[in-house]
Amino acid sequence: MTREQFIELVKAEQEALRRFLLTLCCGNADEADDLAQESLVKAYLSSADYKDKGKFHSWLYKIAYNTFISSRRQASQTTSLDELTDRPDTSLSPDRNYRYQHLYAALRELQPKERTALVLFYMDDRSTKEIAQIIDTTEAAVRQQLSRGRLHLKQKLQHHG
Repeated sequence: MTREQFIELVKAEQEALRRFLLTLCCGNADEADDLAQESLVKAYLSSADYKDKGKFHSWLYKIAYNTFISSRRQASQTTSLDELTDRPDTSLSPDRNYRYQHLYAALRELQPKERTALVLFYMDDRSTKEIAQIIDTTEAAVRQQLSRGRLHLKQKLQHHG
C-alpha cells in the first residue's frame, strides 16, 4: 500500500475511528485523540503488511481496539491500589460538556469486550462477524458479549438514573 492510498483510506475512516475510541474511552476526548493518533501511527508503520485481505476499517479498528486494551493494561499496572482508592480516575471520567454523560458512566462500568461489542454493533453498525475479527474472538462470543452487555448496560443506566 502506498502512502497516498493509506492517507485516502484513513480519511474515509478517521471520524468513525475517533467516535469509536471516544465511546470506548467513555467520553474522554483527550484520551480518545491520543489513542487514535497512536493507532494511526501503528497502522501506517504496518501498512506494508496490509494486503487488502479484508476490509480496511476492520483492520484499522482491530489496531485501535488493541491499542485501547494495551492502554488499559498499562494504566492498571502503573496505578497502585492506594491511588485508586484515594482519588477518582479522571482518565475515564466523561467529558463534562458531552451530552451522553449517563451513557458513558454506564459504559465505563462494563467489561471492555462488552463495551466494544455494543459500541461496534449499535453505534458503528458492524456485523457480529466483523466485530469478532476486530476483537479476535468468535461470532458466538460476540453474540454472548452483546447479550450480556445489553443486560449490564440496562442495569447500569437504571442505576445512574
